[in-house]
This record gives sequence, structure tokens and C-alpha cells, in this order.
Amino acid sequence: MAKSPSTIFEILVVKCPKRNKLDAFLQVYKWSNQQKAEALRETEPCNKRVRSAAAVASPGRRCSHHFFRFYLVWTIIALRAPLAEQPNLRPAPPSPTPVNLFSSIGFLNLSDAGISVRSMSRARVYADVNRDRHRTYWDYEAFNVHWGDQRDYKVIRKVGRGKYSKVFEGMNVHSNEKCIIKILKPVKKKKIKREVKILQNLFGGPNIVKLLNTVRDQHSKTPSLIFEFVNGTDLSVLSPTLTYYDISYYMYELLKALDYCHSQGIMHRDVKPQNVVIDHVFRKLYLIDWGLAEFYHRGKEYNVRVASRYFKGPELLVNLQSYDYSLDLWSLGCMFAGMIFRKEPFFYGQNNEDQLVKIAEVLGTEELNAYLHKYHLELDYHLVAMIGSESRKPWSIFMNVDNQDLASPQAIDLLDKLLRYDHQERLTAKEAMAHPYFLQHGFPSVAMNC
Repeated sequence: MAKSPSTIFEILVVKCPKRNKLDAFLQVYKWSNQQKAEALRETEPCNKRVRSAAAVASPGRRCSHHFFRFYLVWTIIALRAPLAEQPNLRPAPPSPTPVNLFSSIGFLNLSDAGISVRSMSRARVYADVNRDRHRTYWDYEAFNVHWGDQRDYKVIRKVGRGKYSKVFEGMNVHSNEKCIIKILKPVKKKKIKREVKILQNLFGGPNIVKLLNTVRDQHSKTPSLIFEFVNGTDLSVLSPTLTYYDISYYMYELLKALDYCHSQGIMHRDVKPQNVVIDHVFRKLYLIDWGLAEFYHRGKEYNVRVASRYFKGPELLVNLQSYDYSLDLWSLGCMFAGMIFRKEPFFYGQNNEDQLVKIAEVLGTEELNAYLHKYHLELDYHLVAMIGSESRKPWSIFMNVDNQDLASPQAIDLLDKLLRYDHQERLTAKEAMAHPYFLQHGFPSVAMNC
């Protein structure tokens, strides 16, 4: 007779005191093989002369899959349960940091078995913006782009390029108004739809570049996005010339753009100096390049291959897919650190693994381990060896005679509240705007009812 789950639990926990992990696992594995053998015997046809190999193999495979999942789940329960010993009424000592149950015997992790072990994270603000809106607001896959005629515009000169596009200064041939023409390289239609839909939703938002039209060539069908003309310089070029007041002013303006897009349920996911264009004469800032932006839905897992390396949040580097708007605040924090310390980029990793190493060298490994433990994450052994053990460094070690006027106590405090491993602990854009670093200059405070 097949043993019930409660019987198996009793074998592992009650009748096998002080059994180690491997013995417990093998015990269940042995039991599972016995159950599979019994199941095969029960499914054999009565007439053995007409039995075929396929008739036996198919039930066997079904039973194997069924019992594998079954004994795996009960092994996990058993190994996490207390061992069978005499009752102990004294308070138990603190439990050690949990480790992967199967790493020591070279087995698979729980996610490979189809069992989620990660704590789901949700945004602290604007978590349900898209849930509360009509599907047409965020369902870009069902969105149809209206394409105009590319012949309505002419190219004047090239002004930049990116991974997915080339950018030109252009002109409307009918009105003679200048514009920016972003000619897209071959990408998935879904990605183009997403960018257009997001730009349309954000049209008119503070410090967000305006999408004026969408056109494509009649013959090649090459799509282009037409933006308002911006006569400015990207922040990576302008940053070394900015004063203390300039930095605080433009960071505040950037936070306004981020808080607005977050309030509309949208993450930018590629905040960096090259995507912040400033018209320094008129002191106007524009947040551009929304090609990697995405709608935020609570509980959804996102691609971690976003953002530029030097501005990637720890959540991307440790493969935490349930990230949110706070990713943009890490990127802004990296920009801010580079500006006040005159160190561009501030975290200078050679690759994604080294990027996490560079972060750990500053923020330390103790808080990194606490972050991994909180969200039930594990790093590759090779990466763990690369990171080693690092103590947290004081921000003062980055100060020198060239930047001491920029790295004020208020600036350091703001930076410290932005560059946190745990995305749940970072300031939101609205909270950052209310920080004393900005209030000292008389920038308007904002209501925190978000």
C-alpha cells in the first residue's frame, strides 16, 4: 500500500532523529522508486503477450514526474522541520542564515523544480496605477501605431546614435519648424509599440521630451519618431562645469520627471547622463530615450537586461526580476554621486559581475548578504569569490579639495538614502524632492500623499 504524505513526513522527522540532509533525501528517493515500481506493476496489461514498450514507458514517465515533484516538496518540508528530539521548553537560539538545500550535493535549485522561493516585492508608491486604469492605457501589444509619411520631414545633420536608433536634427518641410528625428534600427514591433504608447501617455509631463509624430518610409517601412527640437547638451558633457546650485537644480528637475512618469505607472529603466539633455541657457532639462521604459504591474517579473552598466541597480545584477520604480532612483543616485564627487562614472565595473563587485567595495558585503537573504537570492560561487568580504566605506573617503564644495553634508545624506542595496529602502522620487538638500535652495516642497 502506498504511504500517505503524513507517513513519509513521520519517517523523515519523527523516526529518523538527527538525520543529515543527504540521508533524508536518499530515504525519500528510495521510497519514491518503490512507489514508481508499484505504479508500473498496477498499470501493466493483463495480457503480457501484447504488451509493448510504449504502453509501459508512458505510465512510467507520468509516474516518475508525479513522484519526483511529490518527494521533492516533502523533502523540503521535512528538512526545514525540527529534528525529533525530547521537548525543549527553553527559547531556541537564533537560526543561522539559510542556504540552498541542494547546493552541497550538486542537485537542482527550487526554481528549477517549478517552486518559487523568492519573496515577491512591490513598489512602495504607485503600485496599482495601471491596475486601476483601463486596459487600453497599458496594453501596448494591442495598440496600433498610426504612421505618417516620412517625406513630411527632412534630415539636416546627425546628432547622435544609440543601440537601437540613429538621431538627427531635422525639419518639417511644411512648417519649417526644427525637430529631432529618431530613425529606429530593426527591432521587434512590440518594442516600438511600447515606446510610442508610453510617450503618448506621458505627453506634456514635466521635463519629458514630447513625441510629435510617428512616420515611416513608404518603401522600406523604416519607422521614425519625431520629437520636439531640443537645443541642449547631454549631462555627461555638461556635468564637470556645474556648480553646487546647478547640480541641485537639475537633480530636482530630473526628480520631477521621474515622479511624474512613476505616477503614471511607468519605469524609465535607462536613467543616465546621456539620456538627460539640458538647455543651460534657458535652464531647461529633458529626460529622453524611453526605448527601455515599461509599465509597472505589481507582481510582474521583468527583464533584468535593462539600464546601462554603470547605472544598473543591484536588483538587476543579482537577477531580482520583481523590481519597480526604485530602479530609476538608484540610477539617479549613481549620477548624483558622480557629479558631487567629480568621479564619472562613480561605479566603474568592467562587466556586470565586476559592477556588483565595485558596488560592494563601497557599500560593503554585510548589507549585500542581508539583501540577498531577505529576497531569498543566491549568487554564483564564482561571483561570491570575486566579491569576497568588504566593509562599508564612509562617503568621506571620496572627498578631496576639488569636490569638497559640492559634497555637502546634505548632499551626502541624500546620496546615502538613494544608494541602498534594498530597493524598498531607497527614497522615492517625491521623498527625495522633499529632502533638505533641495529645500535649502528654496525649491518647492511636495505633498507626500502618493
